[in-house]
Amino acid sequence: MNAIARIAAATAVLSTVATSAFAATGAASGGGLLVWLFLGFLGLIVATQLVPAVMLLSGIIQGVTSGSAAEESAR
Repeated sequence: MNAIARIAAATAVLSTVATSAFAATGAASGGGLLVWLFLGFLGLIVATQLVPAVMLLSGIIQGVTSGSAAEESAR
């Protein structure tokens, strides 16, 4: 029981001391060149993934619309 009390006390002390490590150090900067390059790269990835998504969606729409026309001509 004494060991549990020691562990609880140590955890409490360390958690109160460690919270200051997560405090903000100052005002955030506007972002450097590396940040903007990273965001641009992410935007490029998203834009590149949109091309196959649009092609797939147009294929699905064509398949649905042409499938209904083929059923009507078969009747």
